[in-house]
Amino acid sequence: MVGSTRIRALRCVAWICAVLCVAVVALTATARSTVLSAGFHRSVLADEHAYDRLYNQVLVDPRITPVTRDLLGRLPVPEAVLTSNLKTVLPPETLRTLTDQQIGHLVDYLRGDRDDLRLSVDLRPVIANITGLTRAYFGDMVSSLQAQREPDFPAFLADLKDAVGQVGAGEPPEGLPTLALTKAQAATAADALLRAAPEDVRGTLRPEVTVALQNGDVATALAAVGPAAFSDRTRAAAARLRTVADGGTWDIAADLELDEVRQVRAATHLTLDVVEPLAAALGVAALAVLWFTGPDSRPRRLRHLGWALAAGGLCTALVALVILWTVGRRPVDISAGWPESAARLLDDLQTTAVDRFLAGMLTAALVPVVAGALLVGLVWAAERRGTPVRGWRPGLWPAAGATALALVGVALVPIAFSDDTPRSCQGSPDLCDRRYDEVAHLTSHNAMSTSADKFIGPLQDPLIADQLDAGVRGLQLDTYRWERPEEVTDRLDESDFPPELRRQITAAVQGLNPPRPGWWLCHSVCRAGAIELVPTLRQIGDWLRAHPTDVVTLIVQDALSGEDTEAAFREAGLQDLLFTPDEDPDRPWPTLGEMIDSGRRLVVFAERADGPAPWYRNFYRYAMETPFAFRSPAELSCVPHRGGTGKRLFLLNHFITADGGSRLDAGAINTRRAVLDRAHQCERARGAPVNFIAVDYLTVGDAKAAVDRLNAERD
Repeated sequence: MVGSTRIRALRCVAWICAVLCVAVVALTATARSTVLSAGFHRSVLADEHAYDRLYNQVLVDPRITPVTRDLLGRLPVPEAVLTSNLKTVLPPETLRTLTDQQIGHLVDYLRGDRDDLRLSVDLRPVIANITGLTRAYFGDMVSSLQAQREPDFPAFLADLKDAVGQVGAGEPPEGLPTLALTKAQAATAADALLRAAPEDVRGTLRPEVTVALQNGDVATALAAVGPAAFSDRTRAAAARLRTVADGGTWDIAADLELDEVRQVRAATHLTLDVVEPLAAALGVAALAVLWFTGPDSRPRRLRHLGWALAAGGLCTALVALVILWTVGRRPVDISAGWPESAARLLDDLQTTAVDRFLAGMLTAALVPVVAGALLVGLVWAAERRGTPVRGWRPGLWPAAGATALALVGVALVPIAFSDDTPRSCQGSPDLCDRRYDEVAHLTSHNAMSTSADKFIGPLQDPLIADQLDAGVRGLQLDTYRWERPEEVTDRLDESDFPPELRRQITAAVQGLNPPRPGWWLCHSVCRAGAIELVPTLRQIGDWLRAHPTDVVTLIVQDALSGEDTEAAFREAGLQDLLFTPDEDPDRPWPTLGEMIDSGRRLVVFAERADGPAPWYRNFYRYAMETPFAFRSPAELSCVPHRGGTGKRLFLLNHFITADGGSRLDAGAINTRRAVLDRAHQCERARGAPVNFIAVDYLTVGDAKAAVDRLNAERD
């Protein structure tokens, strides 16, 4: 009797030990596959589109922009130039790589795979990008300035000093002094120019500056010195950056409090290296005890093992529910002082992480539950084998299955062949009966100037096709021929420069700016970014053919002639899509449904030309607009600009231009509320509905939601 009691007690202890050990192993397995896995953290960031949200929401949050402006104001390049090029200076791929490296280092440390925590970021690629951007900016800033002939060398030298002072302040000079210089004069002028640069870079810059001045190329000389001609404030900021990034590497760990991380590492190290293997060993031993001390019947022994495994899984699931109840989906309380965009991103990240962790726990719990249920089920089946189920007939299941399939098929036939889907135009069934001049269209300002295509000073991030996918239905494009060297040096023919000097300058320009024949989409200066016109038009045509219920409008700032533009559209094969507006601008437009039915769904306007193709009409014959040169959100107005008043189409220029596009201001004015408020204001002031809402950085804010709301209000 005493022996059997001891055996039962031993089995009870073994059963409890097996249950607890199964739960512990399931929990540690969950930790290994989630919080202690670099892939887990990377997938959470990817699921929440963290990198895109950082650029499009956090960095442009109005509550963050004052700090951002203060930091960027210390650099020689205007803030707008740098912010518009954020994805050039710090590309998403670079940011993702840097983040992945830190995640990998931290996880390796917590798992015990490395003994010290080193979190360091290599800033050299970022610094190199800033340097390249700075040089490109200064080159573009001075490249289009008009030269002013100076009467003598002292006047030339005085104006040169003024110009370098303005360039050093990040401002374009009023003009460039020109004068044929001797070698001695060029050397003297180089000395004067290089005084604006720190001593440690003067030797490096001197050859380029001297040769440029000898050739009369003041623009190149200024562009070389400009980035180095920092103000004292900027030099101090650069010195601080060099202090933080010693040798181009920023040691993050040195600037962080890591005591809590070290405490967590001690716990994880103990759990993974001691608790997990010990639990696995004890669990196996407990199951062995249950087997060898169990009943004589083997099926009953298996049943005991099955219940132990299932109970361990249920304990794991119970722990998951306790964690959810006590911690919640947001274990870290984001301070109310955080900017909304940053707080929302962090909340979403931790919610996704907790959900994934709990899902991992429940999955880990399911494995022993299923294994235990199978063992118990097999035992039950073995014990019940040979006993027929009451009412069962072997032929019943096939007949029932065939009948069920037949009934389902009969039910689905009417659905499969029904055509009750409402017709959609521009993504909405409510717009098909609306006239073209009654619909609001989200419009991408300078749509070709994208960070994806590596433009300097981009005004959009996605490619044009991706902009269309995002809901854009109006594209503002700038057409150009690449600047030919002879166009750059034409003014030399009007000067008194000797023929030999003009030849040297022309040769230099040929080397720096070789011609690229054909038609291009550029923004002001093609060397700052360009994509070919005809292939881009083909992409727009391909998108339209893949979306047969959409209408797209192009508003072209045309430096190409009407004849060249017509030829480009013909070469792109878009003749069957082009819509021809009525000759009378006052006539009502057709409905979107009528345009879609006709297949003519591409409307093309020009800012200057008016034909000769009948589909290529001058925009301002048909449309009016607001001003577009706003330097701050406070300047936004609705006063008439090009096109006057009383036109059927109305373009709302809703972007800030301050030495380039302003990504930071886009964070404030591209919100749904801001776009709606200004659209309503301008509609009241001008007595006409807004048709085109042109924005920079369309992925910042929610201008698309504002456009949808405007269209809904017009029902």
